[in-house]
Amino acid sequence: MGDPPPEGAAVYFDGLNACRHDVSLRLADSLEIHEGDNLAARWAYDDIRRADGGAGVLRLSCRSAPDLARIDIRDDALRQALLPLCRRLDDEGAAGSGNVGKIVGWSLAAAISLGLVAIYGIPLAAARLTSLIPPSLENRLGDAVANQVDVIFKRKVCARPEGVTAFNKLFAELTAQADLPRPVTVSVRESGVANAFAIPGERVYVLSALIDKADSPDELAGVLAHELGHVAHRDGLREMIASGGSAFFFGLLLGDVSGSGAILLASRTLLNASHSRSAETGADAFAAEVMRGLGRSPAPLGEFLLRLTGEQSEGTIALLASHPLSQDRLAQLKRLDQPVTGAPLLSEEEWTALKGICRPPN
Repeated sequence: MGDPPPEGAAVYFDGLNACRHDVSLRLADSLEIHEGDNLAARWAYDDIRRADGGAGVLRLSCRSAPDLARIDIRDDALRQALLPLCRRLDDEGAAGSGNVGKIVGWSLAAAISLGLVAIYGIPLAAARLTSLIPPSLENRLGDAVANQVDVIFKRKVCARPEGVTAFNKLFAELTAQADLPRPVTVSVRESGVANAFAIPGERVYVLSALIDKADSPDELAGVLAHELGHVAHRDGLREMIASGGSAFFFGLLLGDVSGSGAILLASRTLLNASHSRSAETGADAFAAEVMRGLGRSPAPLGEFLLRLTGEQSEGTIALLASHPLSQDRLAQLKRLDQPVTGAPLLSEEEWTALKGICRPPN
């Protein structure tokens, strides 16, 4: 029998969160990353690149791993055994940089946007850059925000089966009527905060307190249709770029399309900040169009928002904090009202089931 493959200790960051993992590395057909008895990851040697690290540390990244995944190696013997296997260690194009041509293209777009910043300011530049970003990159930015959502809401997903069935039915009717170019995913999270929000990458989140406070399927449907309006208009992406400011632009210019610190800042800001008045007005109009297309009235959306206005308490991020209500918005929703001609969106039994979506299964 041959000698076992060399191995040694290292520190591993998986790129999905900031947790440090003490691991052992095994130099087999590929670089195997073991945490205890579990194989955490396997990196092909030709995908491994050198990353900036501190003195005495060999820091490695991998083109096929998450953008922020890193390994720090201090074991000199392990380094000496590993380096000859990584034939492309110092090639240009570190992990996450993707196709060189794409990076050049996005660097050019970012450079143009920097010029717009100097001339017109961040908000207008954000609007211009939003139209240049393709869905694939928006999805990656959305992944960064989704990680923050998981941290903030501690992965508390509401999943009572009959409630999920009713919710999915309601959401499917809305998305079919909205007729968006790409599918939208939705998740209900347990929270005492009454809110709903859309993030880049066609993702919508609904917090359970909002469902608790809704008196009818039409009230909840109006809010969901409003969020679909933000998705359709890419408002979340635009807000993310604007809130990330110059750090975001320089990150794109330098090829750091995952955003790193800028994305962390922008995603936290996005989850707490309000949209512009024009964005809210546009989302309201979109919601009204969807509800009218289903033969339902958009008025319950305004009534729901107005009712919540009096229910906000200090220290909470309620729906009206991220969707500021104005008399103009209420007047617009009233102007767009119509008699109800369509069938109910949910039966009484389905609505009852949806209201219990966060209760534990029987």
